[in-house]
Amino acid sequence: MSSKLQQIGLVATGLVAGVFLSLNFSASANKEAANALPIEELRSFADVYSAIKQGYVEPVEDKKLITHAISGMLANLDPHSAYLDPDSFKDLQVSTQGEFGGLGIEVGMEDGFVKVVSPIEDTPAFRAGLKPGDLIIKIDDTPVKGMTLNDAVKKMRGKPKTQIRLTVVRKTEQRSFDVTLTREKIKVQSVKSKLLEGGYGYLRVTQFQEETAPDVVRHLDRLTKADKEAKGEGIKGLVLDLRNDPGGLLSGAIGVSAAFLPPQILVTSTDGRTNDAKRRYMASPEDYQRGSRDDFMKTLPAWAKTVPMIVLVNGGSASASEIVAGALQDHKRAVVMGTQTFGKGSVQTVLPLSNNAAIKLTTARYFTPSGRSIQAKGITPDIVVEESANGASRGRVREADLERHLTGEGEKSEPAAPAKATGKTDKKDKGKADEADDSPHALIEFASPKDYQLGQAVNLLKAWQIIKR
Repeated sequence: MSSKLQQIGLVATGLVAGVFLSLNFSASANKEAANALPIEELRSFADVYSAIKQGYVEPVEDKKLITHAISGMLANLDPHSAYLDPDSFKDLQVSTQGEFGGLGIEVGMEDGFVKVVSPIEDTPAFRAGLKPGDLIIKIDDTPVKGMTLNDAVKKMRGKPKTQIRLTVVRKTEQRSFDVTLTREKIKVQSVKSKLLEGGYGYLRVTQFQEETAPDVVRHLDRLTKADKEAKGEGIKGLVLDLRNDPGGLLSGAIGVSAAFLPPQILVTSTDGRTNDAKRRYMASPEDYQRGSRDDFMKTLPAWAKTVPMIVLVNGGSASASEIVAGALQDHKRAVVMGTQTFGKGSVQTVLPLSNNAAIKLTTARYFTPSGRSIQAKGITPDIVVEESANGASRGRVREADLERHLTGEGEKSEPAAPAKATGKTDKKDKGKADEADDSPHALIEFASPKDYQLGQAVNLLKAWQIIKR
């Protein structure tokens, strides 16, 4: 028995070493790390591997063991590194193009449960009232504990018009509840716009996809035409709404920033261990174009570069949306208003593997043009405005609250408290606001008459017009 176990261990050692070598795709950029394989640790891994193969109560396929080992390596690095099996890799590619099947929810893992990062607007998850920070502990009758993120995502996806029941824990309210959703084909409209009263433009980006930047240019042109049809005097100011925008493609963030900034100006920079991770991204076609098509900025209305501008953000604004807000803030192009953003300032590189799978690996940190780190800090608004007039905002989990989060530059051991709005709150009114927030189906009605933050943004734009006169 022991000799057979030893034989399996030797084979496993060679297998594991081969896997490590095959995954070491950055060897040319970091030769020292490539040459220093941890032999003792690999032997321990091989011992465990051989013990499972020999003595586990049921036979386990080699592929399953290796896949789980890779998944575990990545999952224990930070909340955003992950192994993508062929199906998940395909889903990722499809989702960046703006159409995929499921519930419409950005998810991660926390304490072994599925954590809601952000529901996507106009999807089943959003309409059901799921909020960032919610923990999904059961899918139908199956507990989530013990599942991988990929397995949980697979269970949540399915044919359109089929139902699924989620058991959700909302830690901010110390309660759990069940919610039934109907799956549908998710086609995310990443850009929305409308002309507000008085000649002010409203532009909302819900997610950064391949067509987001060209869509922003098209919507700005529509605002110009809408103003002419209304016999206006031109767009007087613009509100760019990035609230609850979970991010997406970097090229989309650069393109949206470039629509409002001077050409060739720095939008963001990244810094990591490899030379490829040290980059400066400019407001130029080379950095925001995908493919060899014509530059869509040629049709950009001239007023987009100079009109008074406010960017709305909140705790659901993450990643690419934080890059845009930070760039416009640093270059004094716009006033950032709202509440502290999520703080996801890390770069994930998707590296395809030979079996049609891939790994999503955190390779660098993002910085604003002035050199501020976004990671675990986020963007602090120039003007803090809570979600309601009485100073109430929904409690949100941020990057700094996640286990194993990548630390930001100069980050302290305890996460920084979000900025607070000034002014006293009437206890009676606050009680009503808290009562309204108790419902799992309570939604923020963006761009509606009840949208307090948007109202404050428009008031500031109007004040600028008065000062100019």
